Amino acid sequence: MRKVLEIGGFIAAIVLICFGVASIVMGVNGRSTVQSTLNQEQIVGTPDMTPTAIKAEAKDAGLSSSISLPTESVAGLPINSGERARVFASYMRIHALEATGGLTYAQMPRFATTDGKGTSDASLALKGENGQPLDNPLRQVWVTETALSTALNTSYMADQLSLFGIVVGIALLLSGFGFGVLALGGALRNRQSALGFLKHREPRQTIAKPMVPTT
Repeated sequence: MRKVLEIGGFIAAIVLICFGVASIVMGVNGRSTVQSTLNQEQIVGTPDMTPTAIKAEAKDAGLSSSISLPTESVAGLPINSGERARVFASYMRIHALEATGGLTYAQMPRFATTDGKGTSDASLALKGENGQPLDNPLRQVWVTETALSTALNTSYMADQLSLFGIVVGIALLLSGFGFGVLALGGALRNRQSALGFLKHREPRQTIAKPMVPTT
């Protein structure tokens, strides 16, 4: 039985090491793919993508103070990592809010009007050549922003998952080497030496010496 456990320890060590190496390789490849894909888009942060500049812009646009503003700067930096992509997406949302007057897609009227305020009443909306009401152009701003920011946030998620895979791979490698060391050291071969630390040592009993009568 101990021989079977010893062989099982070697097998478990090999399996854990193989999975650890595979996880690390896949994680590194995933991060490399995210970075190369972002580099292909040639995205660079605009000069106003700093916490100070975006705060001033939001104030001038009359945005609510409850809106969460970015706290990191990507001004002039290439967007070539998942973290920078996430920050860039947060600035894009503020720019979209500035264009729509602080309204989100669901808050904006559906149709366009001559005064630019929009309306949800089709009878009051501007009509196209076919007589159908025209969509509110500001809503298209949100559609575009949502599509681009979702792609950027997906890059961030993929980057973080790849990093998680690398960490898990390292943990699997350490576990595999640990199993291997235990198996090679014979921890499963000698049960007494392997589990000896769990046993409490019994106190030594002292034998009283007989009293020798004195004359």
